[in-house]
Formats: sequence, structure tokens, C-alpha cells
Amino acid sequence: MRWVLALIIAGLPTVALPQAAASPVYRVEILVFRLSDGPSSSEDWAMSATRSARGSSADGGERSGAAQVGRFVARLPAGELQLADLRARLASSGAYEPLAHVGWTQTASSWGSRAGFRLDQLGVNVPGLSGLVYLERGTYLHLGFALRYAAGASYALNESRRVRFYERHYYDHPAFGVIALVTPAQGNRPGGS
Repeated sequence: MRWVLALIIAGLPTVALPQAAASPVYRVEILVFRLSDGPSSSEDWAMSATRSARGSSADGGERSGAAQVGRFVARLPAGELQLADLRARLASSGAYEPLAHVGWTQTASSWGSRAGFRLDQLGVNVPGLSGLVYLERGTYLHLGFALRYAAGASYALNESRRVRFYERHYYDHPAFGVIALVTPAQGNRPGGS
């Protein structure tokens, strides 16, 4: 799954820029997809894939006494979504099926709070797909997912990682995955280009 996805993503140029101290409002866009034929090995992938940078000061996490909960600002119209070309590539590959593609603006929650938004609050209504998306700010900005996808078996993806503006970030599970893009709400330029 990874090598085909790497080839698809590799065809799209990306520029890594240092994360700037910008406006406290961020644009978040996610593309959730699954393997068209499901996991290809005999291994039991109905377990959860869990990775987290939580609690590691080396990754910029810090806890403060006053926790802030992120505020939802607005959903992004389909015409403003920046991963549409990637969604089309995934769909045309035959190997992947896009499940959900949505974007919104929000403020970040405090690091370690895991305060976020349920997929249904973000406008995602896909049978079998549920969970939470959270954006947290400590020293660095982190985007995390606590997702479940039931398609015959039930799969879980629990992962949080540091994100940089304008870079596509891939959250991996053998049965399904998420590609995310986070940008400042002000002074946007095309993401992943």
C-alpha cells in the first residue's frame, strides 16, 4: 500500500517551509481513503495503529495550567480544498477509494488536551467511519486522529504528530489512511505545491 501511495504523492510537488508564528486560526484539510481490496496480507489488521508524540518535550509538547479548547470557525467550500488533485489521483489509481474529503478553519486546543471535533461535526457522514480530529498547540502544532473504520472488521487509527504548514502529512494504517494539510488561515498559498 505504501509504495503505490508514495508514487501517487511523489507525482505532486511539495515545498517544506518552516512553521511560522501566524494567526491563531488554521485551515485543516483531510482526505480519508481506504484500500480498494482491503489489507493484502493474512495479518490481523483489525487492531489499532497507535503512534503519538504525546508527552515528549523533545517533540515540543508542553502542558500549561490553563487548557484552551479549539474553536470551530467555518467549513471550507469544496472549491477551496487543496487536496482535490490528490483525491482524483487516488480514485483513478484503482488501488484506493477516497472515503471523505473535508476542510475547515479552527483555532488550536492546548497541547495534551485531545479536544477536537467529531467527524460528523465536520460534515463527514460515511457509513462505518467515525472518530475525532484534534489540532493542538504547545511549542509546535500537532494534528491527531482517533478514528474507527468498520468494513467487515473494525479498524482503528490513533495517531498524533507534529505538522508543518503547507506539507502533506500521511497517517497510516494498513486498511485505511488519512492525508492532511494544515495551513495558516491568513496569507494562504496553495498547499503541497
